[in-house]
Formats: sequence, C-alpha cells, structure tokens
Amino acid sequence: MEYAWIGIGSNLLNPKKQVDQAIQALSQLPKTEFISCSKYYRSRPLGYHKQPDFLNTIVILYTDLRPELLLDYMQEIENQQGRVRKFATCCNSYPRTLDLDILLFGQYRICTPKLVIPHYDMMNREFIMYPLAELDQKLVLPNGKCIADIIRGFPKKGLTIWDN
Repeated sequence: MEYAWIGIGSNLLNPKKQVDQAIQALSQLPKTEFISCSKYYRSRPLGYHKQPDFLNTIVILYTDLRPELLLDYMQEIENQQGRVRKFATCCNSYPRTLDLDILLFGQYRICTPKLVIPHYDMMNREFIMYPLAELDQKLVLPNGKCIADIIRGFPKKGLTIWDN
C-alpha cells in the first residue's frame, strides 16, 4: 500500500460539481482508501488567460493499485465527466471539465511515456504546492526537500480559497 497524492482541477461546467464528483469516484476505487482532501483553491489559468479560473484541490489516497492502473482509473473518471484531451504545453493550459494528476506516489520516481511521477512541473505550481503544504507540513518530496521549506516565500500568483 502506498500514499498517492492526486491533483484535481476544473474550470468548466460547474467546477465545484465536477470536483465533488471526481472525489466521490476516487473514494470508490478498488483497493483504495480515501484519506484527506485540501481546501478548494481558485487559481488563474496557465498561459491562455481567456478562460475561467480553475478550481484546484488535492486528495490523498492510500492504495494497493499500481501507479499505472491508478492512472487508468483516473482517466476513465475524466472521460466519464466529459474530459476532452487537447495538447497543452507546460506553460499553457486549456479549459477542461476535469483534470486528474498523480502528483506523488509514495517516494516513487517514474518516467515513462504514459506517466511521470513526481508530477513534472509541480515545483512551479502554486495550486499544487500550497494544498500539499496544507495537507502535510512535514511532507518530504522524493527530491528530499520538505514542503514547508519549499513554500516559504513561494509566490501565490493570485491563488485564493474558492468561495463559490
């Protein structure tokens, strides 16, 4: 069993409803226990700004699923909630009903064409780093750095608590 930290984001078709449904679906995965959820955050879109703000949160799961199988389940949840996959660069996002990402999976480091863990750009994303710190100030990332040290002085870039 391993702890998996899952990032959830939405900015289309009632983001709060999309995220709530995703959390419900994640909590029902086989061989998996739902542990915790951060507050809901509002973040500005990356790159292309002519779109609504994103609702972001992070959940912690305790799972016996392999990372690749967990990813398959997550992509099925995205598909069921109307996710349309488009190409996006690390600095440019597009609107979406739901985005689920495995941010961390224990202390695993995975780099395959299908899956990269830790998340490839998490160290640059306030909507990942602040919820991680909220959930566990003592969290040590696979690079050996403590989340509490990382977010000291980390820019919020407009990140706020979701109030809708």
